[in-house]
Amino acid sequence: MKTAWMSGLLALLMILPLKAEQMKELGPWLVHYNAFNSSFLTPEVAKAYGLERSRYNAIINIAVQDKQKVAQAVGITGEAKNLTGTIRTLSFQEVKEGDAIYYLATLPYRNEDTYQFTLKIIGGGQQQALTFQQTFYIDD
Repeated sequence: MKTAWMSGLLALLMILPLKAEQMKELGPWLVHYNAFNSSFLTPEVAKAYGLERSRYNAIINIAVQDKQKVAQAVGITGEAKNLTGTIRTLSFQEVKEGDAIYYLATLPYRNEDTYQFTLKIIGGGQQQALTFQQTFYIDD
């Protein structure tokens, strides 16, 4: 039963608009990242992973691959800072679906909040920093 939910998450992450997904080459890795409103998750997928669906929550999604595009198990820590200086520590959970590995965190926000993300990715004797910025909007 969880396999169907996992397939649902993989399908969701694959159909999100391509412009929402970004990638950076960091050392030996290709790091794919995106952030989206949690209301895009189906209720079943949200429940399966303990994620709250809300128009006031974002999902931060990170996937790390080696240069041969093989998923890598890593540790991820980080924070998000809005323009007023409020810092929120992000707690990532690992999700495995077949050969894919995703790291998901939630972030509460208000309409038009802009966050600067600073993440530390650790694995295989490597440590790399991923930084990006995104503005979030509340869907009406």
